[in-house]
Amino acid sequence: MFRRTPRLFAATLAVAALTLGACAEQADDKPSAGTAAEAYPVTVGALTLDKRPEKIVVLSPSATEMLFAIGAGPQVTAVDAQSNYPADAPRTDLSAFQPNAEAIAGKNPDLVVLSDDRNKIVDQLGKLKIPVYQTPAATTLDDSYRQITELGTLTGHADQATDVVTRMKDDIAKLVKDLPQRAEKLSYFHELGPELYSATSKTFIGSLYSQVGLTNIADPADADGKNAGYPQLSQEFIVKADPDFVFLADAKCCQQNADTVKARSGWAGLTAVKNNQVIALDDDIASRWGPRVVELLRVIIDAVAKVPA
Repeated sequence: MFRRTPRLFAATLAVAALTLGACAEQADDKPSAGTAAEAYPVTVGALTLDKRPEKIVVLSPSATEMLFAIGAGPQVTAVDAQSNYPADAPRTDLSAFQPNAEAIAGKNPDLVVLSDDRNKIVDQLGKLKIPVYQTPAATTLDDSYRQITELGTLTGHADQATDVVTRMKDDIAKLVKDLPQRAEKLSYFHELGPELYSATSKTFIGSLYSQVGLTNIADPADADGKNAGYPQLSQEFIVKADPDFVFLADAKCCQQNADTVKARSGWAGLTAVKNNQVIALDDDIASRWGPRVVELLRVIIDAVAKVPA
């Protein structure tokens, strides 16, 4: 997930792996592929599972949301401390930032799902013969769709995963279709934290704004990509750019809102502030790449739709 420090802002490149699902022959006494009784073994990339996993440990809030969305929730026996959605996810004190192989192994998992290979955890779990599936931070919606699809294959919920992806695509297409046509693009600043770190159009969150046809004021600040799409902007830079919108992804963590933004030096004159277009986002939804990205996109589009074309 995206965090509010320079070290953790850099987005991980997505794995270029295609979903490979085992195909069962159609017969009266055999279930079709994609059901809970999907034929095993199944293979995704370099990972092969001989049977359906029933004790899944998840160290990624986005992956937790994906698994529950596709109906694999009952197979999830432990999630990390940051996986707070859905409410019935079996949260533990396991850390995705400082993963401990012994603590993970203590949960007796038959599959571990994680985003980042911190502390060389993948190699450690491999030595313990514990299968690992990685879901690196998405950089595009296609990355998110692929991960959902692959999790469906691995957990025996291929059909449900396909349904989730289809709904996401359909919902997003409908939302974007209703946007008014504009002679000039509106601009925005996406705030990751009060330190004024932002995300460019080359990041996952930036790609969502691009779908809405917005111009990202942060793009010139990382034109060379040295900040991996997460530059820290200055007060002066933002004031000069004068964005039409300010989207706050630090409303819960850091209590930022329209009033705190307006109180910043020089910000009261921003177009976004004067036109009441400072939008507080749900921090969690805005930092994940699971099915709830549709909710995030809806909030952004609803805000933009209120501006006369």
